[in-house]
Amino acid sequence: MLSNKIDFTVILTVKNANPNGDPLNGNRPRESFEGLGEISDVCIKRKIRNRLQDMGEKIFVQSDDRCDDGCDSLAARVKNNDALKEISKGKQTDRDLYAKTACEEWIDVRSFGQVFAFKGDSASVGVRGPVSVQQAISVSPVDIVSMQITKSVNSEGGKAEKASDTMGMKHRVKFGLYVVNGSINCQLAEKTGFSDEDAEKIKQALCTLFENDSSSARPEGSMEVCRVYWWKHASKTPQISSAKVHRSVKISLKDGITTPHSFGDYEITLDDIGTAPEIIELL
Repeated sequence: MLSNKIDFTVILTVKNANPNGDPLNGNRPRESFEGLGEISDVCIKRKIRNRLQDMGEKIFVQSDDRCDDGCDSLAARVKNNDALKEISKGKQTDRDLYAKTACEEWIDVRSFGQVFAFKGDSASVGVRGPVSVQQAISVSPVDIVSMQITKSVNSEGGKAEKASDTMGMKHRVKFGLYVVNGSINCQLAEKTGFSDEDAEKIKQALCTLFENDSSSARPEGSMEVCRVYWWKHASKTPQISSAKVHRSVKISLKDGITTPHSFGDYEITLDDIGTAPEIIELL
């Protein structure tokens, strides 16, 4: 089981990439009303799941292009599990046993939690996970560049009278330094069976968050984890709140710099709050 409360902070950079497009805004990179860049917590957890899958772990919420068990949906993945099928075949489903079995089977269920509610099931089961991840926010406002692009080939044949050029838009963040905060709760870890070994795997996934993640919107090397702060408290219920721990990392632009272009343009300091983190430098 998890022996100590854990808090973490990840500092990452984005350069000429779209870290997380907003489908309601033409897939432009997400930004707040103040112009700060944003990456949703769902996007970050998707990347953590992908990294855990790369490490050989069993994942329940798999993306379609990474499916490794032949199941085309979450419901199919549940029905393909003999233990869960046996537990839920009667009229009265043992919810605790169902949740325990699912947590033992999939690391993302015992980490992030999951709601099991599918058509035809006799009951729905909810699992609260101990790992919480906040959305990433950039330290400074981001400059979003939009580029008009064309496609010089027809998608379908037999359209000689129609020009092949199709117009489109591509958006990118010129540069942004983003901060992700998160925590791992011991009380919820006890319920899901999340262990110290699982916490180490989450840490490893955070350190390698963008490996095997390149795409047209995120070219290889355009997104990089620069530093990870990993606080392992002395007990399961520490005296210092997660909010205070996360606030202890202070990031500001260096004197004389108005427009940041790299990680080195920022001054990063750490307040003394009575517990020191493990600092993992990745540059």
